[in-house]
Amino acid sequence: MNTIKNRFKEMRILTCVLFLLVGNTAKVSAQDTIAINLETILKVGGAANLTIKEYKERQELSLAKLAKAKEWWLPEVYAGVQTHQLWGAAMNADGRFFLDVTRQNLWGGLGVNATWDFAEGIYNVKAAHLKSEANKYLTQAESNQQLLKMIHSYYDLMTAQLNFNAYESLAIQSDKIAQQIQIQLEAGLLYESDLLVAKSNKNHLQLEMFQAKKACNNASATLKKMLNIEQNVKMLSTDTSLLPLDFTAKLKVVEDSAYRNRFEIKANEIHLISLETERKKYTTGLFIPELNISTYGSTYGRINGNVSPMFPAENPKTQQLYPTGALNVSVLWKIPLGALTYQGDKKIFDSKIRLNVIKKEQFKAQISEEIAHAKSDLQLSKDQIKTAKEALGFTSKALNQSMERQQIGTAKPFEVFQTQQFFLQAKLDFLKAVSEFNKAQFAFKVAKGEIL
Repeated sequence: MNTIKNRFKEMRILTCVLFLLVGNTAKVSAQDTIAINLETILKVGGAANLTIKEYKERQELSLAKLAKAKEWWLPEVYAGVQTHQLWGAAMNADGRFFLDVTRQNLWGGLGVNATWDFAEGIYNVKAAHLKSEANKYLTQAESNQQLLKMIHSYYDLMTAQLNFNAYESLAIQSDKIAQQIQIQLEAGLLYESDLLVAKSNKNHLQLEMFQAKKACNNASATLKKMLNIEQNVKMLSTDTSLLPLDFTAKLKVVEDSAYRNRFEIKANEIHLISLETERKKYTTGLFIPELNISTYGSTYGRINGNVSPMFPAENPKTQQLYPTGALNVSVLWKIPLGALTYQGDKKIFDSKIRLNVIKKEQFKAQISEEIAHAKSDLQLSKDQIKTAKEALGFTSKALNQSMERQQIGTAKPFEVFQTQQFFLQAKLDFLKAVSEFNKAQFAFKVAKGEIL
């Protein structure tokens, strides 16, 4: 029932997202183009990403195993009819043989068999329940990691797209400069070499446009794979500018708090308890008995009529079926000498527990590294944004002045082209710094154990 509800919930999310994408698509000229933003990425990613789906299905599998483990106490009920026929030789219980035997009987009834291995049943159910809880945290942890990758890919796409726009804008500007130089050349005010340099600069910018387009296509393909979208669909970001996010993140984070919040640590701790619970089957569980109960009620006796043309029944007209019932009860202590002597199963779980403890320490080291990287990236990117923004202001003003001087003939063309390159580099530096800063914001949230 929970599985059906989860599937229905996912279908509702996907339906809403598809309507959102269709609405965005109407704004774009091409029919096979979808417009996206960060909010859309997070909505689609949580419902459509294949890795997230895989971990959700693993969670459902753990719930199914829990349901299976709960079946341990239910008995087996059987009902039916059974016949037995024998012609020829038979051996008695004391070893004597009888020849020319004709034996046949009929059994029909209802019975119950129940075997309760309390050690297996109790500990397996507890362990299965704990594993199911651990898988919930693992699913959330993987969801966070996948969404973080999607966010990074989205910023890569957005940065490549804005880089392309920057190259395209300067290429158009360079073409206009070349046209102006052509006019000045025909008037005898400039040399042909100035025109050739202008055309070369325009071609260089167009080549950079191709590289930016390539980066944009690669980022788009990566993002479409994560979102489980067909590759023949074109994807464009609706964000026309890239600005720093402000989560007012505090860089002073207590790592112990981050450890407690991280879903990987929570899953690891619950999995450790699960292993310790299973281990009890081979320690205290060895001294817990097994209870067996078997009972049935039936009719049992001779089949009416001849059973074989070779061996006719003694009295074909007589039917002899008798009510029959049985009850067997046993309480057994099964002591596996191998488990007591070599303790192989116990040692296996001891090793699994130690590996789990090592895994926890690895997680802690990984979390510390993630926090350190995110804090460093945030601080350095913040400083880079400040410097790049200042440089962008300088080069933008210098480019405007160079353009004005070029139009009145007081600036050499190569000076304008050089200023263009400085402006372009400052623009690209600013976009990269903002992109890295925003990525670090989300990485810092994940490192602290927050849900994206």
